[in-house]
Amino acid sequence: MSEETIRSLSVGGVSYAYRLLHRPDGVTEPVMVLGGALQGMFGWPQMEERLTPVAGVITADLPGMGTAEPLPPGPSTELLCRAIEHILDDLGLARVNLFGFSYGAGLAFGCARRFPDRIARLALGGVPSHISDEQCAHWERAAEELRRGAVDTFATLATDGLLCLDEGRYVTRRRLAYRYVRRSMLQAARTSPHALDSLVRAVTDRPDFSGGLSGVPTLVFSGAHDTVTTPARQRRFAATLDGSRFLVIPDADHWVVLERPQAVADLVARFFTDRPLSSAPALAPVARDGEPTDGAAAYV
Repeated sequence: MSEETIRSLSVGGVSYAYRLLHRPDGVTEPVMVLGGALQGMFGWPQMEERLTPVAGVITADLPGMGTAEPLPPGPSTELLCRAIEHILDDLGLARVNLFGFSYGAGLAFGCARRFPDRIARLALGGVPSHISDEQCAHWERAAEELRRGAVDTFATLATDGLLCLDEGRYVTRRRLAYRYVRRSMLQAARTSPHALDSLVRAVTDRPDFSGGLSGVPTLVFSGAHDTVTTPARQRRFAATLDGSRFLVIPDADHWVVLERPQAVADLVARFFTDRPLSSAPALAPVARDGEPTDGAAAYV
């Protein structure tokens, strides 16, 4: 088991923390994992399992997330990117591999735009590069339900807005993913002081996905049935990144990291260690013998 260090930092007067799983003999730069607005530093066991054999792994409760203090009013991307760079400074790291998923993809992309010389490789999954007015209205309804204390209705609306509900599209572990996401939303609504603010920011404080990127090797991947931002739109975003690769993972939607966790972790580990991606299990469809039970791997 990797040795763990947790340290507290402050940026702009806001306290937050990060967690490092050490790997002194890693074969690539340490990997920093950035997830959804309601995901904290302990929410990535599947990534840790695949990545710690080859690299140290860094996760964080960034300002406004998890155990950190709340963000100040106004746009937050600049402050969050400063917080991420402060972690690199605190660790004395010249460069890291950066993985961003969903909301975290916007933060990771923002960091790569601001300090590309410190990003060895960039992997972005479930990139919300385009959100429609209809989707914004849906999330505003969810926020209103949370604001008035209707946490069950909020959790259902939030989950419906993140997963593919079309039974005509095959999504492995669909029922398990739905239950997990809804339970997570309920937990956040009941225990996190940041839940409402995070939801409002996700709608109003949108990351800037324009402008492209050069000089940073980048992988963008999407679940084939992502309904938050379609694979076609994510492909168009990837095309603005010089020399990037775009891959679609079959039989998954936006929550591909839950539906095909081992396959996604394997794909990211391959990319960060410059191994071939063409033979990655993530690119193969899932055997359709029925949904696995809780705890079963969707793909081995």
